[in-house]
Amino acid sequence: MHSFARYLVFFQYIGTKYSGVVKGPPHNLEKRGVQDYLEDAIQKLKPVNPVSLSISSRTDTGVHALSNSAHFDLQRRDDKPPFTEDVVVQALNFHLKTEQIRITRARRVPADFHARYRAQSRTYVYRLALGSSHYSLLPLTDGELCWSLSNTELDMFAMREAAALLAGTHDFSTFRAVSSDLPFKNPVKTLDVVAIRPGSSFAQSHFHGELQFLELTFTSRSFLYKQVRRLTGALVAVGQGKLSIPRLKHLLEVRDSLAYPQGMAAPAQGLFLTKVDYEETDLQPSEEQRPSTSNSKDGCT
Repeated sequence: MHSFARYLVFFQYIGTKYSGVVKGPPHNLEKRGVQDYLEDAIQKLKPVNPVSLSISSRTDTGVHALSNSAHFDLQRRDDKPPFTEDVVVQALNFHLKTEQIRITRARRVPADFHARYRAQSRTYVYRLALGSSHYSLLPLTDGELCWSLSNTELDMFAMREAAALLAGTHDFSTFRAVSSDLPFKNPVKTLDVVAIRPGSSFAQSHFHGELQFLELTFTSRSFLYKQVRRLTGALVAVGQGKLSIPRLKHLLEVRDSLAYPQGMAAPAQGLFLTKVDYEETDLQPSEEQRPSTSNSKDGCT
């Protein structure tokens, strides 16, 4: 089947208007996920096979991504050769039109490659804006892309002590929200990175006002439902003096989702999926899958 190819695509989106990254409810066309728009764009490449996109990393309503990933199969009509990677990027972005979704890169991968299960790690960054009582007081480039806090200062020493407590391998049952798949997910996760660093506004040099930003970075092979938002909320509460280190340690040890204080989780709009990592060897296509020079200028009809 010379016309068949499996592609891994990396894509970004502003999640404000979408119902999350995965498909929205089929009975509600007004509540669509990023996947719906991506599959519509793939369908316009006129594949022979049914279009099905496998997302590597699920994000919820209002959460953004600078680099999520997914794989899909595409078989062309009349045994035409597979599209080149550059053509896939250009064609999908053309069909996405004005949606706040962009394909940044495509890789042709082996036929048994899976975007979700082959991922080695995922990195999330949560953006905080300090000293602003409401998001409307921030630049347009940041207003709905961070959590606006009225605090001008947070106890950074306490927050870093809390971050060190959360890093490593733990049962994070307390830091996952209740969901339908809760009984099937192992709550033991390893946080390879829990870091707190100064951030910046996207419009820092063009805004007439003093702005202070923080970025909280989390890296792990996988995460539980709303785990990053709950971890962020706890770290901010520590920085505000609303949650002590001993109390945080107790929450970690009690391993009970219902023990997490109500209303403490960070809101969705400050969260970004920034990176999904793979082993380079897993991305290498077999010799028969490697594109020949004869289709290097192939179009997308």
